[in-house]
Amino acid sequence: MLDVGCGTGVVAITAARLGARVTGVDLTPQLLTRARENAVVALVEVEWREADVEELPFGDEHFDVVLSQFAHMFAPRPDVAVREMLRTLKRGGTIAFSTWPPELLVGRTMALGTRYTPPPPGLASPLLWGEPSIIRERLGSAVEDIVFDRGSLLVPALSPQHYRAAVERSAGPLIKMVELLRTTDPDRLGVFRQEFDTIVAEYLEDNLVRQDYLLTRSRKI
Repeated sequence: MLDVGCGTGVVAITAARLGARVTGVDLTPQLLTRARENAVVALVEVEWREADVEELPFGDEHFDVVLSQFAHMFAPRPDVAVREMLRTLKRGGTIAFSTWPPELLVGRTMALGTRYTPPPPGLASPLLWGEPSIIRERLGSAVEDIVFDRGSLLVPALSPQHYRAAVERSAGPLIKMVELLRTTDPDRLGVFRQEFDTIVAEYLEDNLVRQDYLLTRSRKI
């Protein structure tokens, strides 16, 4: 199994615990360091490699399963990312990924962030990966039996502000945006934070913030 954009190894390590032979790739060395530490603690073996989804360092039809948890959607060229994931997948193998629908919590807060720090012109929004029609178009005729499921992550938080503070420390784009606005326009940063907190409040109940996601899986023809 290949875990694309493995981060700290959550999916890769889980799969390895279930008996899969796993390779995890990520662009960020610091995350791979944490993933290696987590694998040691979990007593599993995973091959960790620094790599880009747009240029995967593996041969054609190498893996039985290729998946990504909220990672491949940030590749600047979706068509290249899809082509590479499918290229390294065996015929009859499973491709699966989770993404953030634009109309729900994470999608809404991501869209809010782009209002304050617009992306470069011509860059496809990661939130398009949350639309089933777009996913069907991007996977095209290379796959069959596409299945869409919905799921939720429940994130502990004592308040919308507590949740936002955690996100500001962990989400790369938000970290950069906060650093920029803190030095260039503190008042605008304050307005952003108020808007962010207002959105989060809709999804906070019993000290848990609900993050709904879309899960896609299909088979390579």
